[in-house]
Amino acid sequence: MYPNTIGLSTMHPEPHARAILRGGTVTGEVRFSQTDRGVLVSAEVFGLPHSGKPCQGGAFAFHIHDGQCSGGSPYAHSLGHYNPQDCLHPYHAGDLPPLFASVDGHAFLSLLTDRFLLRDILGKIVIIHGGVDDFTTQPAGNAGIKIACGEIRPL
Repeated sequence: MYPNTIGLSTMHPEPHARAILRGGTVTGEVRFSQTDRGVLVSAEVFGLPHSGKPCQGGAFAFHIHDGQCSGGSPYAHSLGHYNPQDCLHPYHAGDLPPLFASVDGHAFLSLLTDRFLLRDILGKIVIIHGGVDDFTTQPAGNAGIKIACGEIRPL
């Protein structure tokens, strides 16, 4: 093995927690696995809206928030991004890369992050927004309405 590569055991560990996403036509699952190099986050989402036109639509902000997935649509009891270090956006611990959906509304994302430990996000929520994060606007990236939500629970 090369000295600075990540082994398959890091890339495909058993999940330790998950969030089941629901909202309108959107369904999906986000799995979280603590590794010695960080937390592996794997998301698979279906039913995301898409314009069906090339170069338009299909990108969605994806964040870990404080709060709850209750309060009706659009999740009125969800709070801001998970941000224990009080960083500016997009450097919140809960700021994740966007989801890019295919024309049929399917998106898959897998990333390794060291912005948090698994134990720190249990009980937090995952939110998918209706628009893409602009990575500039404070405090949350002007990402639009919340279209899906799921609580992070241990397995």
